Amino acid sequence: MGWPTPAIDAHNRAFWTGGRDGRLLIACCGCCGAWTHPPVPRCPSCASERVEPAPVSGRAQVYSYTINRQRWTPELEVPYVIAIVELAEQHGLRLLTNIVGCAVEQVSIGMAVEVDFAQRGEVFVPVFRRAAT
Repeated sequence: MGWPTPAIDAHNRAFWTGGRDGRLLIACCGCCGAWTHPPVPRCPSCASERVEPAPVSGRAQVYSYTINRQRWTPELEVPYVIAIVELAEQHGLRLLTNIVGCAVEQVSIGMAVEVDFAQRGEVFVPVFRRAAT
């Protein structure tokens, strides 16, 4: 089984497929400019229906994380980092992801990271790497 792939629908398609073009697409309100994740059809800040996916910088910092050492299926390589990152575009704009490309012991809260993508079929899962300095 390995890593599961998410079900794609009309609301989340841009988020899960934007990585094909190297873009992290997050829902943004056309009225008030608020970013929101996960994608929703109505802005939680102003209730506008003018919510569309828009590219973000891909820069973030680690807000919180845990190291998983449990091999849930034989295909999963452990240990790996499950993290919540806060995107640079807006305070509180966070997403659940994995930190890749560095030893799990090197991950820390506040660490600067940047988006990369792990392709799984038609899905491009946003993962994050330590940001280049």
